[in-house]
Amino acid sequence: MDTLSAFGLFAVAFTLVCYMMEARSHWWTLGFAVGCVMGSVYGFAQGAWPFGLVEAIWTVVALNRWWGQRRGEGRAEPIA
Repeated sequence: MDTLSAFGLFAVAFTLVCYMMEARSHWWTLGFAVGCVMGSVYGFAQGAWPFGLVEAIWTVVALNRWWGQRRGEGRAEPIA
């Protein structure tokens, strides 16, 4: 396994863990956003720009959710 593939595996696994833990704390939602950034970087680095673009959009969605949760506008709910 090369370095880029290992990074992609870590990014997706990290995002999954944060997604599963999201209802426990708004910090997991922020972690989910960080995982999405890593997934986006991986997608663009490996040449799969549609994946990178979608992950970048998920980053914006997750940061928006995190900001709302931080301000007390709602509990963390899993993204469906």
